Amino acid sequence: MSTTSSAPMPATGSLQLVEAVIERFDGAPVGERRRWSDEFKAQAVAAALEPGVNVSALARRLGISPPQLFGWRKAFLKKQNADVPEVTVTSLVEIVVGEVTVRVAPDLSEAALRRILRAVRSS
Repeated sequence: MSTTSSAPMPATGSLQLVEAVIERFDGAPVGERRRWSDEFKAQAVAAALEPGVNVSALARRLGISPPQLFGWRKAFLKKQNADVPEVTVTSLVEIVVGEVTVRVAPDLSEAALRRILRAVRSS
């Protein structure tokens, strides 16, 4: 059985600096990142949202990576959901006075309801 050992660290407490230099891999893109216009992104996302569209195939046809288009689409949908106010459905109470129908929320105060009914009866 053979054992290997590494050189012992100096006991002086000094630190050693190691510098690593990274070289560009062959085939890696050279130059700065591509910037897509907002118009291009909007058109790409609109096409990606069409029913039955294969988003990966669309991205390749447009010359972009599928994860890029999926990211744009996700950001667009997130923004759309944030822009839509949350709607709460509440039931209404209908009160018919003669030919007039009054619809009020069930949490309307009694005093406010009395004022509304008085106004309807006096008209």
